[in-house]
Amino acid sequence: MPDRPEVCVGALAVADDQLLMIRRGHGPAGGRWSVPGGRVERGETLAEAVVRELAEETNLEAMCDQFVGWVERISDDHHYLILDFMVTVLSTDPPRAGDDAAEAAWIPLVHVASLPLVEGLAEFLHEHGILPTFA
Repeated sequence: MPDRPEVCVGALAVADDQLLMIRRGHGPAGGRWSVPGGRVERGETLAEAVVRELAEETNLEAMCDQFVGWVERISDDHHYLILDFMVTVLSTDPPRAGDDAAEAAWIPLVHVASLPLVEGLAEFLHEHGILPTFA
């Protein structure tokens, strides 16, 4: 485990009652669905990291909007502090998985909670008004 928590970002893109999601290809939560995101690189602003991570994982361009909330994920091999931001996707192309994403897709909000999600995501999305229910 690193000596200190790693700062990460997540991109929350909602359009036409759908959420832009990726299925993790490997690493923590490999095979589970999440929002695009990852580690902030040295010298990068949070907004730059959000836009870069979304582009790397979905091949879509976006603009970072307001801060939504944060979560911490701690296990034996990692400690992530994840700052989530709303984004506006500027591309009209369908998402294409890239970087460490196995899949990228717009998922109807009513189906998000039925997917195998990363731990705590449904609750976070519900708490912040993105998902009406998660049960």
